[in-house]
Amino acid sequence: MPEVMVTNFNPNFTGVSSTTANVIREQKETYDVRLVGRPLPNAPTPITTAEARALSRSTPENRPFTIWHVRRNPEMRAALWARDVLRLPIKIVFTSAKQRRHSAHPRWLIRQMDAVIGTTKAASALVPNVWATVPHGINTHTFFPSEDRASAWAKLGYGGTMGFATMGRTRPEKGTDIFVEAMIELLPEVPGAVALVCGWASSFYKKFEADLKAQVAAAGLQDRILFLGEVPAEKQPELLRALTLTVQLPRYEGFGVVPLEGMASGTPFVGSDTGFYRSLSSGGATGNIVPLQCSPQETAAAIRDLLQPDRHAQAALEARRIADAEFSARHEAAGINEVYERLWAGERRTDR
Repeated sequence: MPEVMVTNFNPNFTGVSSTTANVIREQKETYDVRLVGRPLPNAPTPITTAEARALSRSTPENRPFTIWHVRRNPEMRAALWARDVLRLPIKIVFTSAKQRRHSAHPRWLIRQMDAVIGTTKAASALVPNVWATVPHGINTHTFFPSEDRASAWAKLGYGGTMGFATMGRTRPEKGTDIFVEAMIELLPEVPGAVALVCGWASSFYKKFEADLKAQVAAAGLQDRILFLGEVPAEKQPELLRALTLTVQLPRYEGFGVVPLEGMASGTPFVGSDTGFYRSLSSGGATGNIVPLQCSPQETAAAIRDLLQPDRHAQAALEARRIADAEFSARHEAAGINEVYERLWAGERRTDR
């Protein structure tokens, strides 16, 4: 019987999906682990929730129960049904990345978990029953630096001699508009630069996206600020190692894995002061942090600083070194696995 069920119910490939995929690839080397729900790149073929419940009716060999590891509200509900209604021999681990107070229903769900893992100290402070704080990690074998960034960029076919990109859903919370305004400010001064907006806009935000495109056209930069839509997961490593910078300017972020994936790819970043970005920047060694909702001029200045050749070269080296040494998927998996082992050993929560 499987030791661990890892759920992924979201049909869209999000930051949570990316980190889940990274961890499960590491965990399958240690445990009999199954992916439940939607497929993930280079992860085991998923099984259905019904299949997961059927497999959880019996306990794994040498384990007192199966662990269900969940990361979203629907996944918590499915696991609670299996544990508390069907009375299956499982325990539930929840990873929380949110750095603002959960609403009432998620708070209730989280209180029912057998163990909670926070991704940052701020996230851990907002939820009960935290057994460990384990930052997200990335696959440093999938994300790695290019030997020739200029050639890698030219191969993508977007024009120019260098690229900046923001990645994530196209919506105000992700700061897509802040990025576009900063690019309108900066690009006339950097003739070889092309900016990419990588992310899908839901139907609710189609007008928001259309207004941004109109703003770009009015500035005469429609050939240099490109809206790519969602970049498939399998294409993202190639893109990230070709970029000169990632520029992530959300108004709010729980953790934020794009700068980390860029770091592993040898690509420094500019990020707003939210999520885990300040810690990832290592005091400016790997990138620059700007205030939330900063002006286009402030963002442009932070980018110009990183474009200085010596500064960029050193930041690129440090970005890769720190990503590999401190934020690899193997480190995240090890921290999560330690919580599993404590649960299997019979350690109990005290604040339910």
